[in-house]
Amino acid sequence: MAIKGNSGELKSRSSASIFIVIGLCCFFYILGAWQRSGFGKGDKIASAITKQTDCSVISNLNYETHHGDDVVTADGSDKAAKEFPSCHAKYADYTPCQDQMRAMRFPRDNMIYRERHCPPEDEKLQCLIPAPKGYATPFPWPQSRDYVPFANAPYKSLTVEKAVQNWIQYEGNVFRFPGGGTQFPQGADTYINQLASAIPIDNGMVRTALDTGCGVASLGAYLFKKNVITMSFAPRDSHEAQVQFALERGVPAVIGVLGSIKMPFATRAFDMAHCSRCLIPWGENDGLYMMEVDRVLRPGGYWVLSGPPINWRTYFGAWKRPKEDLEEEQRKIEEIARLLCWEKLDELGDIAVWKKRTNYDLCRQQDIKPNLCEPSYPGDVWYKKMEACVTPYPKSTKSYEEWKPFPDRLNAIPPRISSGSVPGVSVDMYQEDIQIWEKHLKSYKSINNLINSGRFRNIMDMNAGLGSFAAALDSPKLWVMNVMPTIAEKDTLGVISDRGLIGIYHDWCEAFSTYPRTYDLIHADGIFSLYKDKCRAEDILLEMDRILRPEGSVIIRDNVNVLIKVKKIVGGMRWDARMVDHEDGPLVSEKVLFAVKKYWVVGDIITANNKKKKVKN
Repeated sequence: MAIKGNSGELKSRSSASIFIVIGLCCFFYILGAWQRSGFGKGDKIASAITKQTDCSVISNLNYETHHGDDVVTADGSDKAAKEFPSCHAKYADYTPCQDQMRAMRFPRDNMIYRERHCPPEDEKLQCLIPAPKGYATPFPWPQSRDYVPFANAPYKSLTVEKAVQNWIQYEGNVFRFPGGGTQFPQGADTYINQLASAIPIDNGMVRTALDTGCGVASLGAYLFKKNVITMSFAPRDSHEAQVQFALERGVPAVIGVLGSIKMPFATRAFDMAHCSRCLIPWGENDGLYMMEVDRVLRPGGYWVLSGPPINWRTYFGAWKRPKEDLEEEQRKIEEIARLLCWEKLDELGDIAVWKKRTNYDLCRQQDIKPNLCEPSYPGDVWYKKMEACVTPYPKSTKSYEEWKPFPDRLNAIPPRISSGSVPGVSVDMYQEDIQIWEKHLKSYKSINNLINSGRFRNIMDMNAGLGSFAAALDSPKLWVMNVMPTIAEKDTLGVISDRGLIGIYHDWCEAFSTYPRTYDLIHADGIFSLYKDKCRAEDILLEMDRILRPEGSVIIRDNVNVLIKVKKIVGGMRWDARMVDHEDGPLVSEKVLFAVKKYWVVGDIITANNKKKKVKN
């Protein structure tokens, strides 16, 4: 009897144990799911920390992360951050790949010496570019369109050289920009209204423009009134600091020239291209430069040429050039335009407007047919020589014949995606990307509430993807330079252009084609993982520091292990930085590093403990 009784007790205990184990398994499964859903303790901690560290004053970054960023080096050592010294004052406006002294080593034919010529590894600066003494935060837009602090770009030569043309005037401690230009001394508004009589600038059909030889970019500055965003470019030449002035005004611009290599823009990127006395020899080199403009114009896009030689019969006396030269120059331009199958719409005084056909049907009927370029990867333009051939139209031009106005096209399905011409990118992926970046931006704003406030005008996205970060940010208070790394797995710069945004190809192992201190906010998504085996992280960070304004902000999104190393480097760069969790919680390995560049100028040294002292340069 005793034996039977013990057996029943054992069976009862065994059953109870099984139920307890099953119950515990269920409990921990539900607990884990609860935490992963965003309502667990980890996210409560992250939420509490975020609330305690409101970024109303950007420089007071006080964020924590759930990962030990004391593990700062690959070998697990805990060495102090390397302190980067200040560069000499003579480098205050240093542009590494357009250095004036280095340029003189290269041929002047076809402006080769004004193209990009980057320093070799052993000549790269390993120091921080200083701001000039008296540097001031730029005025907010739209005031910045008309005024720039003198100390930010202290160059007066254009105030004398272009005084009659109303480019720029010096008044007290600021430069004033009256809105004039070589071709429109009476102001850009009047000139733009002339263009609008032949080009649909007012209805959103023209959204993106390219201004070649832009001067101080007054055309681009005033086209913002029409909701047109202009990519302006000009060389670093005798017109001192013209691109620097453009960016100080809050207008998109890069240092560049039409020389021997292709422009770093996507094929069919712009709705309009413009040249106002830009001194580009359009009729020379077998039409090479007009063919390159044709490459970057979308079907149905417009080309504007104003000034010599247009309507030379009327203006040759004022231009002080022989009639025969001007007549021959215009004849060549007209001939190349016909070869390209462009339709001449109008001549408005000394302004001529052509339109690129929306499809190639009519062009097939021409007696003279151009030499078509060999089919190639459309993004293969980085350091590639221009060719005297015409870029073929896409196989289907229906989407260009039914071109959407802006802002409708911003989140519509881009033609390159709907046609399947971007490998690996589907309509579903594109729509999901829009939602992801709207979510990311909402999270960014909860940490840095000055985004979209007008505090950040010039914004750069170093790895722009499909352009959804810029699309989510879209506002008249700001613009975004979307950069497509040349080593990106998917080349989607054309998609960005289709959306009515501007963008450019670039290799981040080299310096960007801009002056120091030209961006207010830099966004870098996965850039350090992308370039992990290509070049040093500190070289990329030094370039970011060069182009970032004092008190400018940086948002770096990457794997936690990568960000730990990045945070270590910026600790020696006079940045304040804090790493925060992914918006989906601490269990996600991707993190976000928020940083602010400290204010310092020539002669200042800010040490790791935030103490400032003077040094001699």
